[in-house]
Amino acid sequence: MAEKFEALEQQLELFIENTRQMGIIVSDFQPQGQNVLNQKIQTMVTELNEIDKLRTQIQDVQVPLEVFDYIDQGRNPSLYTKDCLEKALAKNEQVKGKTDSLKRFKAMLLQELSKVFPSEIEMYRALKLGRGPT
Repeated sequence: MAEKFEALEQQLELFIENTRQMGIIVSDFQPQGQNVLNQKIQTMVTELNEIDKLRTQIQDVQVPLEVFDYIDQGRNPSLYTKDCLEKALAKNEQVKGKTDSLKRFKAMLLQELSKVFPSEIEMYRALKLGRGPT
């Protein structure tokens, strides 16, 4: 899977470099440089066609919209994965805390109920273990 991204990355790097060079030519344009500019434009068109051909290889890739928000904010898109993992870890700890609290509550409730309703709690525990009522 990485190969198709490497090919696209390489093609994009070529396109960016060509665009940079064309910007230099245009910023200091001289009439004798028209042929060079025409060649650069033709190269850009060719590179865009190559990039378009690579599109079919990566059509199945889905990028979360939040990644584009990271890019728009000037943040590294790789941080999105890190932030997602940190959020999942925090949520996991929160849910674990709730689960542990419910388990403690259940144990305390059974303990207190066994003081008030000892025979009913004994039947409950027997049913829970699959032994049936005693």
